[in-house]
Amino acid sequence: MPNVSIIVPTFEEVENVEELLRRLQASLRGVDWEVIFVDDDSPDGTADSVRNVAQADRRVRCVHRIGRRGLASACVEGILSSSAPFIAVMDADLQHDEALLPRMLDEIRAANVDIVVGSRYIEGGSVGEWDSARALLSRVATRLGKVLLKADLSDPMSGFFMIRRDVAVRAIRNGARGIGFKILLDIFASSPEPLRWKELPYRFRNRHAGQSKLDTTVAWEYFLMLVDKLVGHIVPVRFVAFSLVGGLGVVMHMTVLVALHKVWSVSFFPAQATATLVAMTLNFWLNNVLTYRDVRLRGWGLLRGWLSFVLACSVGGVANVGIAVYLFAFNTFWVTSAIAGVLVGAVWNYAITAVYTWRRPQGA
Repeated sequence: MPNVSIIVPTFEEVENVEELLRRLQASLRGVDWEVIFVDDDSPDGTADSVRNVAQADRRVRCVHRIGRRGLASACVEGILSSSAPFIAVMDADLQHDEALLPRMLDEIRAANVDIVVGSRYIEGGSVGEWDSARALLSRVATRLGKVLLKADLSDPMSGFFMIRRDVAVRAIRNGARGIGFKILLDIFASSPEPLRWKELPYRFRNRHAGQSKLDTTVAWEYFLMLVDKLVGHIVPVRFVAFSLVGGLGVVMHMTVLVALHKVWSVSFFPAQATATLVAMTLNFWLNNVLTYRDVRLRGWGLLRGWLSFVLACSVGGVANVGIAVYLFAFNTFWVTSAIAGVLVGAVWNYAITAVYTWRRPQGA
């Protein structure tokens, strides 16, 4: 049985698999270890590459996820698939220093701590060759994250750490849902008791190969994770996201309605109907990209999803237009009429989309 399981979430990292394994083998001599790649059905064949290597090395395993996406949730599944007493989490792009793993193992054994975190922000650590914009974004995210922490970590945004498996499982059972891309912060915030921790410095390296996964949706996922930790026990975080998207839909609805009805003098009924369809399409697109990113529709599924979204929301849309026109006919101010219609239609949207549009695959 391995003493350490190294969890490596992957998406389109086929060029890094063999090099990472070579470096792990060089760094972990004398350690009983395994590496679990958790791949989100990479189209570049990452999972196949891992399985090919695993044929010759029993220390290599692959958890292949279909219909699910997300770095943090991949880490959760990897942790739960391991039986080793200690779990390390690191990225596949070789930006984390694998040579630090033996020292992490020594510290977590000898220092009687629950978790050892690789830090870029203590003496001896470095963010490497980051530009000023990325460094600023990291500092802001770190300050926001500390609101949730039960510990004064210097680098709560670190994706490189080693933890006792039983401690990780307790945090997962207590609400570490794996939202977004920073599982460390989720574990600290969800642990039922304060964690005993230690930080070790390391220098963040440049990506070895492939494309960075950092984009605007990563910031959005981080925001959702913070919201989930703050109010998730009261309001589902997906509902919060759906509501925010709905707010943008209201802005789009009113913009189109003003342009058609007030600027181009289109009568209220067709103007309201057109604004409803445009706002509905915007809501579908944004929800697909943001709210339901983990089960995002692609290809022909995107068209099917849009059609199902429009059809499923047709009752809400009819109510939207009908109530708005009814109120307007009784000389209600056009803005009030429009907003009343939007609110009635919105009641339907959240309840039906999970059922008819973004259904999770069987077993997901």
